[in-house]
Amino acid sequence: MKTGLLRFAVGLALAALIGGPASAAQTTVAVAANFTEAAKEIAAAFKQKTGHEAVLSFGSSGQLYNQIKQDAPFQIMLSADDTRPKKLVDEGLGVPDSRFTYAVGKLVLFSKSADLVKGEATLKDGKFEKISIANPTAAPYGAAAVETMKALKVFDTLQPKIVQGNNISQAFQFVDTGNAELGFVALSQLAGQEGGSRWVVPQSFYQPIKQDAVLLKKAANDEAATAFVAFLKGPEAHAIIEKFGYGFAE
Repeated sequence: MKTGLLRFAVGLALAALIGGPASAAQTTVAVAANFTEAAKEIAAAFKQKTGHEAVLSFGSSGQLYNQIKQDAPFQIMLSADDTRPKKLVDEGLGVPDSRFTYAVGKLVLFSKSADLVKGEATLKDGKFEKISIANPTAAPYGAAAVETMKALKVFDTLQPKIVQGNNISQAFQFVDTGNAELGFVALSQLAGQEGGSRWVVPQSFYQPIKQDAVLLKKAANDEAATAFVAFLKGPEAHAIIEKFGYGFAE
């Protein structure tokens, strides 16, 4: 009898270590559009390590925040700013002390043309028809683009040439499809992409894009959700985040 109990206990321990399909669960994550490719890679690594699946939904931070306020079935938010996750905590929707900066974004002026982007001079010369940005009200990268143009005193001049995407993915798409000759995008969107011309905008031109994550209260005790948050803070996720051109908070 004792031998049987011992074998049973050992079997349970091995099952816990292996984490087979019986222990796998899902968590739903609202992800800022700029973090799309990095989040997909992190989710794959998370599943491989834990067996849990992170189901990702992408959009602008403002759009995702509004959906969460309307009780969308998300358990975690990975925002492109630090204000909306803080608001979720202040409004009683986020778990206190769960908020942290998972990445610091970098703004880039990009064109598929090899000789168009030549630093800030490109904006001052204005020798282009259309420039894309993300919606500055909903997307922090769009706000950073406006800050940059205002810092260079070119915003009023360039405003008639601006085409606005709902989020940073759409802003990049305008450039990628040729609907705008250049645009302000996230450095992460250019990971592995060769060709074209780009200018990594100096940090002095815009407020740091601190991207915060927050665990929502409805998932405070959810195994998969809390495991994903822990994984996002770990070395495997950090290596992926860094690979996609993000920095980390000091």
